[in-house]
Amino acid sequence: MTTATPTEWGRALAAARTVYDVAPLYEAIYLGRGKDYAAEAAEVAALITERNPGARDLLDVGCGPATHLRHLAEVFDRVEGADLAEPMLDHARRRLPGVPFHRADMRDFDLGRRFDAVTSLFSAIGNISGGAELRAALRCLRRHLRPGGVVLVEPWWFTENFVSGHVGGDVVEFEGMTVGRVSHSVRKGSSSHMTVHYVVARPGEGIWHFTDEHIMALFPREEYLAAFREAGLDAELIDLGNGGPGVFVGTAAEPGEVRR
Repeated sequence: MTTATPTEWGRALAAARTVYDVAPLYEAIYLGRGKDYAAEAAEVAALITERNPGARDLLDVGCGPATHLRHLAEVFDRVEGADLAEPMLDHARRRLPGVPFHRADMRDFDLGRRFDAVTSLFSAIGNISGGAELRAALRCLRRHLRPGGVVLVEPWWFTENFVSGHVGGDVVEFEGMTVGRVSHSVRKGSSSHMTVHYVVARPGEGIWHFTDEHIMALFPREEYLAAFREAGLDAELIDLGNGGPGVFVGTAAEPGEVRR
């Protein structure tokens, strides 16, 4: 993990408007909460290779600071990442200097090449808004797949199982800092609104506090599946047994094949 100097930490935290502005902090929180990126990446790779044993290259959309991609890079011959948050991409490039990273909006981008596998993990697709954007994002992922390629999408909570009013809280230690995170989530219409407060204390420097707002789209499970079909992807929802919503795994239609 790349370690920032105290001065760099102070500047980044003072300027932070969202946790995505401080990529190492974002990563530290989830590692501190017990998220096992290596195990998750291994499961993703297994789901892909079961369906496409010859898969050699992979694109991760919404890659963040490459916490999954660094492990996927050990399985696939070539990997690339894409994300909309430049601070996340900066951290990813330092972590994997030989890997191409692209600033891209998952709803509409074109890298000019196709891959054997395309992933979008950690509920990145929930950052879109509305059914039209969901369909556009899945079509975009599909355009980057070779025929017979595999797409794997980890959704945000579904409309039918989102718990409005949920409160979460964690305290983690990271590189001499103490980080507190408290969140409250409510449903408003067809989206979830999560307010998150972060308190970061660093010896010799002080305490920083900032508040983050996350608005994530909520869709019924069946709307996801219909959007996959419309994009030319034969998808199924797989329960990973970890209490989460599961992952959608789909394969790209061969030329001339029509999904119904």
